[in-house]
Amino acid sequence: MCGIAGIIDLRGEPVADIGPRLVLMNRLLAHRGPDGEGVWIGAHRSVGLAHRRLSIIDLSDTASQPMRDDRGCAITYNGEIYNQIELRKEFAGEWGFRTRSDTECILAAYDRHGVECLSRLRGMFAFALWDTRRRRLFCARDRFGIKPFYYAVLDGRLVFASEIKALLPLLPAVETDTAALAEYLTFQYTIGEHTLFKGVSQLLPGQALVVENGGFRVWRYWDVHYDIDHGLRIDDVVGRLRELIDDSVAVHLRSDVPVGAYVSGGVDSSLVSILAAEHGSGARQAFHGKFTDHPGYDESGYARIAAAASSSELHELVITPEDFRTNIERLIYHLDQPVAGPGSFPQFMVSALAAKHVKVVLGGQGGDEIFGGYARYLIAYFEQCIKAAIDGTYRNGSFVVTAESIIPNLTVLQEYTPLIRQFWSKGLFGPMDERYFRLVDRSADMADEVDWSLFDRDAVFAEFRAIFNSERNVRKEAYFDSMTHFDFKCLLPALLHVEDRMSMAHGLESRVPLLDHALVEFAASVPADVKFRDGHMKHLLKTSFPDKLPAAIVNRRDKMGFPVPLKEWFTGELRDMLQDIFRSERARSRPFLRPDAVLEAVDNAERFSRKLWGLVSLELWQQQFHDQAHRFRTMLDDVGQSSIAEVPSIAEVAE
Repeated sequence: MCGIAGIIDLRGEPVADIGPRLVLMNRLLAHRGPDGEGVWIGAHRSVGLAHRRLSIIDLSDTASQPMRDDRGCAITYNGEIYNQIELRKEFAGEWGFRTRSDTECILAAYDRHGVECLSRLRGMFAFALWDTRRRRLFCARDRFGIKPFYYAVLDGRLVFASEIKALLPLLPAVETDTAALAEYLTFQYTIGEHTLFKGVSQLLPGQALVVENGGFRVWRYWDVHYDIDHGLRIDDVVGRLRELIDDSVAVHLRSDVPVGAYVSGGVDSSLVSILAAEHGSGARQAFHGKFTDHPGYDESGYARIAAAASSSELHELVITPEDFRTNIERLIYHLDQPVAGPGSFPQFMVSALAAKHVKVVLGGQGGDEIFGGYARYLIAYFEQCIKAAIDGTYRNGSFVVTAESIIPNLTVLQEYTPLIRQFWSKGLFGPMDERYFRLVDRSADMADEVDWSLFDRDAVFAEFRAIFNSERNVRKEAYFDSMTHFDFKCLLPALLHVEDRMSMAHGLESRVPLLDHALVEFAASVPADVKFRDGHMKHLLKTSFPDKLPAAIVNRRDKMGFPVPLKEWFTGELRDMLQDIFRSERARSRPFLRPDAVLEAVDNAERFSRKLWGLVSLELWQQQFHDQAHRFRTMLDDVGQSSIAEVPSIAEVAE
């Protein structure tokens, strides 16, 4: 887990100021790698790589980066390759390993397989590899987007980094991408390669990039396909799932530093921590954040049950409104751009707690998207079941449960009555893509707060529709698969964005064992009626581990996903803060925002509404990155050539 950055001139021409630029980019990523730093510049000065190190595997200096081999390659890499032990054995006869690092395993895999080496890597990664022999820069991001990779093309040069902030000093101006902003206002995340910063793109999950012959190309090397195997027997499914999850947890424990686990009190994190504890090197330090000043937000009782089941020492943190006031601007800075829900705030706080005790932490991210853990799946399904019962289309292949079987499970929707009311107020029984769009559209209650005439909302829906209805990924199967597929492709990367930034803000490596590609590929082959039987959320995951998961956690009906009492705070302890944010001249200067309408809506906002978080974080982002853009533009002027000497591992090599 580290920070990476780099520059390459697409024409192969020297970059006169490449050294200071790399040094500055590295400094802006310092929090990602407190254990070391390095810069490498090619002999022709047309390409350079930078690295900040967080030492997890092979703590010696020989594993420092950028790492070079004797075949003319150099690499800067962020992440963990969990099958590095197996790769080391596979390549031992043809590669003389000089380190115990997983970084060197990527170099060895590339030497044998070229760009096809990606199929051999199991883990989370983002890297850039310079091949002197081919004069090729090869970059890639892991299958799920656990590790970030951002890039921009500026004056014939491609620049890239782990975080957008490292690119900002190089941009001619800091501007907002209005198309991406329309996506954010709709979903609270972007769904394509564009970011909220105009001119800055990201490699999507499962994509690779090559710079060669004066240009660059991007392609997808992996994707999830719901190729359903209707011949699977339930006993075989359960057995294989247990095997895959346990194996993934085992390899995610490979580390030369202490490992802990987040425990939220839900099924996913509880299962990961319990399975981890069963291995000799298991995580026995657990971390949980709770809100105790308002009822309905404290899940620590379930976290204690999970910690007891894994024989872990539980570290609990009481999170207060004053913590929000003190840390929110720092949090927005580390996020780079606003994304997803308010859960990033407690995750930021709990990550700070965990970093005091361990250097690696395991989490349960991915379980909701893979196994169907969101209440909206049940809401959408219930509506379509009623429709099918009326028009007699139950057996058309799109439905895996009946209205009768779903009804006993509807008690889990008690806290979602406002969402259901709003959902059905916007129509009923429409096309499935339109109905699911209504459920993931966060802008439905922001008609007054945002000037929507400035945005192309039809384009946002068209982009959503293309992903939701993709027959390349989801063929003629269940509605359930279409819903989970969209969230897997679009929502999950946003949540992983939060996972990465909130942990790395504290120099902490976060690992997500449920996102192992063999596990995801198998789950995608399981029929929806097995995963979502009778409308039971996470039915397959829960029934596969009855001997591991505590009954109290399996049977709970009130899991909300790290809820934050923002409504209570913004109408109480933090009302003055909210007033200051939206009554400022800066807030009133945003062409798309109506600050008075935002403040008027606070008292009437629903308890778990995402509107307040979405607009607050967006405005604070504008203040920090746009209103103070001059900070970034002047940084490069402040970095002279003499700064290169401050980086001990800088080197130039003959090409």
